[in-house]
Amino acid sequence: MWDYSEKVIEHYRNPRNVGKIDDATCVGQAGSLACGDSLKIYLKIKDGIVTDAKFQTFGCGSAVASSSILTEMIIGKSLDEVKKITNKDIADQLEGLPPEKMHCSVMGYEALEDALKGYFDLDEVITAESSEKLICSCFDVTEGQILKAIEENHLTTVEQVTNFTKAGGACGKCKGQIQDILNGATGKTEERCNLSMAQKVLKINNIIDTQISPELRKDGGDITLVDVDGDRVLVKLRGNCAGCKNSNLTLKTFVETTLRDAVCKDIIVVEVA
Repeated sequence: MWDYSEKVIEHYRNPRNVGKIDDATCVGQAGSLACGDSLKIYLKIKDGIVTDAKFQTFGCGSAVASSSILTEMIIGKSLDEVKKITNKDIADQLEGLPPEKMHCSVMGYEALEDALKGYFDLDEVITAESSEKLICSCFDVTEGQILKAIEENHLTTVEQVTNFTKAGGACGKCKGQIQDILNGATGKTEERCNLSMAQKVLKINNIIDTQISPELRKDGGDITLVDVDGDRVLVKLRGNCAGCKNSNLTLKTFVETTLRDAVCKDIIVVEVA
C-alpha cells in the first residue's frame, strides 16, 4: 500500500478547478487513455497572467491530485513564473508522492508545457520533439522525455525512470534501451568513483552545501553531513525535514540520487538521529 500525504488525499477527494474553459487561451495535453492516464489542461491568459485554469483527467488519485494542485499553483501567476514550474515543484506542493506515482507529477508538467507551447506558437519545438526516437511503445515515451526526466530528477536506475515516465512499466522490452540511455547520461560517474576518502568527503560535503541544502531550505528544511563510511553517507535532517513522514523519499529520490550522480553510483545515504 502506498503512503499518500494528507494533501494528496485532500486534492483527490476535493479536486479544485475541474472542468473546461470554452474560450481558453490555450490547451495542453499529456498522456493517453491507452496508457491509463490522460490529462488536458485549459489556461486563460490576460496581460501575461494566468487568470484561470481548469483540468480534465482520467487516471488514478495521484493524477487527479497532481492536476488539481497544479491549477492552484499557476492561477494568478505570471507566465515567467509558470514557465519555471517543474514536476518536482508539483510533487513538493503535494508534500511528496510515492516513487511509483511520480509520473503523475510529470504528466502535469508535460500538459502545462504543451499548453505554453501552443500559446507561444512554438511549432518548431513541437516538430522537433515529434521526430524523437520512440523508446517505449507501450506508453509512447521518447528518448528525449527519458533524458529530460533523468537530468531534472537525477535518476540513476531503470526503476526510477519507470516511476517518473512509465517507460518499461508494461512489457519491459525497452528496459535495455533505458539502461543504455542511463549509461550515456551518467557515463562519467565511474570515473568519479576513483577518489581517495579525503577527496570523496570533500566532494560530498561540497555537493550537500551547494546543491542539496539550498533546495531543502526552500521548504524550511536542511541537512548536515555527519560522517562518510566507505560508500555510506551519514546525514542528519533538520528543520521541517526532521521527522517528516516523507523524509525517506527525500533521502532516496533527491539526496542519494544527487550524490550518486555527482560523486559515485554506489553511495547509500543513511539518516542518523
